[in-house]
Amino acid sequence: MRVLAVDTTTERGSVAVAEDGAVRGEVRLACPDGHSRRLLPAIEFLLGSLGLGPRELEGFAVTTGPGSFTGLRVGLSTVQGLALASGRPCLGMSALDVLAVRAAGAAPATVAMMDAYRGEVYGAVYDGGGQPVRPATVERPEALVAGAPERAAFVGDGAERHRALILSLRPHAVFPARSLFLAGTLARVAAAALARGEGVGPAELRPLYLREPDIRKARP
Repeated sequence: MRVLAVDTTTERGSVAVAEDGAVRGEVRLACPDGHSRRLLPAIEFLLGSLGLGPRELEGFAVTTGPGSFTGLRVGLSTVQGLALASGRPCLGMSALDVLAVRAAGAAPATVAMMDAYRGEVYGAVYDGGGQPVRPATVERPEALVAGAPERAAFVGDGAERHRALILSLRPHAVFPARSLFLAGTLARVAAAALARGEGVGPAELRPLYLREPDIRKARP
């Protein structure tokens, strides 16, 4: 199964192609001003570098959130358009779940934390194999850490930002060195899932929003 994966949940965007359990290629983009202008050129460059045409892809994957509202829309709409045009199946996966997969085996439990700004984090708790044991939330980092196991691996930009706080509450915490560019891991996981027939149509992809958008209607 040859799969193209897209992650635009944060300013660290990435696209990757995986096949037969291995990542064949990945493009990483630091996009503090958004992904809308860079995502499609990155996909075109990656496929060209691998000598692949769009019709040679057998499936698509995308991180569905949490993260930037604009980033999520860019990633989802791009994957939906590509899948619709090619008639290929899709897989959506939480960015927190991808982070947990990356840290699997580092400790008896894993806490994935993404910076949600406003003094909060997006977070979820997993067992040592990366299976969720607590639903994803948006909350103060101290609240998330207080509810985490005593011995856990903390991963994600939220874990990096709040390392001192985490260690003050969980002295036995570990911080495995993992890249925060997620498309490569997403592509490998999605390729296996799609091969098992777990894909959906592009219209069935849904964003994972843990917080209401900042945009509000103007008062009359």
